[in-house]
Formats: sequence, C-alpha cells, structure tokens
Amino acid sequence: MPLRAFGLNCTLKPGPEPSSTQTLLDQVLQALGKHGVESSHARVADFDVKPGVKADEGDGDQWPSLRQRVMDAQILVLATPIWMGQPSSIAKRVLERMDAFLGEIDDQGRYPTFGKVAVAAVVGNEDGAHHVCAELYQALTDVGFTVPGGTPPYWVGEAMDSTNYIDLDRTPDKVASTIRTIASQAAHLAGLLHERPYPAPGQ
Repeated sequence: MPLRAFGLNCTLKPGPEPSSTQTLLDQVLQALGKHGVESSHARVADFDVKPGVKADEGDGDQWPSLRQRVMDAQILVLATPIWMGQPSSIAKRVLERMDAFLGEIDDQGRYPTFGKVAVAAVVGNEDGAHHVCAELYQALTDVGFTVPGGTPPYWVGEAMDSTNYIDLDRTPDKVASTIRTIASQAAHLAGLLHERPYPAPGQ
C-alpha cells in the first residue's frame, strides 16, 4: 500500500481565491509524490470547523470529516500563512481541535496519532516563520505526531512589501531545496513508522 499524505491549507481565504499557502502546500505534496506518496488536501476555510477541543462539536461541525482524512494518512502537511507574526487563526483552530487526541490515549499509553508524521509549511510577507514553525511543531508533537529532521519549508517576503509567494516567477533555490529535503525525510520516516509502529509505552 502506498503512503498517503493529507494537506491542510489554513489560509484565511476561502476557495477558489488564489492562495500563496496553497502554492507552497502543492509544492510539498508534489515533492512527496516523487517518493511514491499519494496525496490530497483541503482548504479549512471552506469547512465549518467549530471552536472547541472535542473530536466532534456537533451542530453542523465539519471538523470530523477533516479529522478522518488526517487519520487516514501517514503524513500530515499543515500549511499556514503568517499574520502578525503568528499562525493564522484557522491553523490555531485546527490545533485546538487536535487537542481531542489527548483524551484518546489508550491504557497502554498509545496516542491515536502515533506513527504519523507531520510537516509544517509557512508563507508570509513579514518576519516570524521560525516562530510559527515552532508553535506548530510543539503542538503537533504534543498530540502524538512525529516530526522529520530538517528545516520546514517556508518563505518570507520583504517586510511591508506587496509581493506574495504566489506572485514569484520561480521558486527560490533555497525554498526548493528545503522542500525536496523535508519531503525525502518525511516519506522515509513515515515508511519506517508504517512498517514498524511505535511500541506501547505502558504505564
């Protein structure tokens, strides 16, 4: 069975509005595809994701369908723009909803996300990419994901400039190199964990 990746685009823009975050997410998923990883993605702004920390907040909450796609994949790519030096409010909403995983640790200490790999992808026109990546990775590892070695792919344009990632004529060499590296690392790690899952830590 091929490995599967699922990308969550946490742009504030609903589809089909052009999205720099989607451009970077597409590039990461395409790079994973070169390692035999199948992929799909969703733009969270197109779903009614209720506030809360439960797996299902009821009353039309559409997080459960996205959550199932996360659980069906071996690799999660969480992509967000930077706003005011922070992950988008939608990215934070996704992380809040993932808090429910902590209530699903079994009596042997196994998280439902054990064995899944997470990659962050960050884009913006202001400083803060390292801070945003740190926030995402800290939360993702807290709820059981494993992070591959290597710098997460990000692009930050000139401060107060109007150029967006989607406007670039070509992908900067360093960004392209980072995408290739993280895709290779993530696919390799996900394959290892798929074949040899983490043991139950017990009590």
